[in-house]
Amino acid sequence: MDALALWIVSAATLVAILVGIEGGYRLGRATRARSEDEKESPVSAIAGTILAMLAFIMAFTFGIVSDRYDARKALVLEEANAIRTAWLRSAFLPEPDRGEAVALLRQYVEGRLSSVRSGDFAAVQRAVVQSGDIQRRLWDMAVVNARKDMNSDVAALYVDALNALNALTNVHASRVSVGIHGRMPAGIWIALYALIMLSMVAVGYHTAIAGSRRSWMMLILGLSFSLVITLIAALDRPQGGYVPVSQQPLEELRSAIDAAVAGQKVAH
Repeated sequence: MDALALWIVSAATLVAILVGIEGGYRLGRATRARSEDEKESPVSAIAGTILAMLAFIMAFTFGIVSDRYDARKALVLEEANAIRTAWLRSAFLPEPDRGEAVALLRQYVEGRLSSVRSGDFAAVQRAVVQSGDIQRRLWDMAVVNARKDMNSDVAALYVDALNALNALTNVHASRVSVGIHGRMPAGIWIALYALIMLSMVAVGYHTAIAGSRRSWMMLILGLSFSLVITLIAALDRPQGGYVPVSQQPLEELRSAIDAAVAGQKVAH
């Protein structure tokens, strides 16, 4: 689904729905022309049952992507807190490592924000690789300083810094898992579209058996289902261009780091 633009997903879904309704309508008309034995009442009950199953699977699918969207928002805040802790504890590092650590953390935050703003999945993947490189550099830096004097109080503070970096690494892994790898399984998409097509065929068939003409409301029905499918697809995408995850915690952290660096320059 990621290979397709959302407007293509929406248009293709609408066309598939209208084709399904038209196919069911023509089948119903042909059946009604051959025999009057097909009654509206049982057809209506069957169509209603299929639509109920469709409503259930759509609610189930929307619940999955909605929960994952909420998890991505929570992880943004958690990552901002982990970066803030690592940044504050980097003050225990001696120069020039202290300045380098602050610069790396600033680069880390900026990489996260720029990849989200771009809305490009390739940019997100590059940011993930860059984040891993920065974490390894920060970790190596903290380990080297901690080993210089393991019996001092400062060494204990270095260990705290290592713990903060470890928390940052864990949150990073969670964001990658939830945001990139935790996607809607292809089997659910296939089942969802198959059930949509069967439901629309049933709607068209019932319309013909009832002796009704084609209605413009069928287009409204198609647009409604297409809108929901598009929303599900948008929530399932890691870059979230149409339904973005707020990056406000990271933006505020970047401002705080910039303000602190500017204050230090003025003080010197």
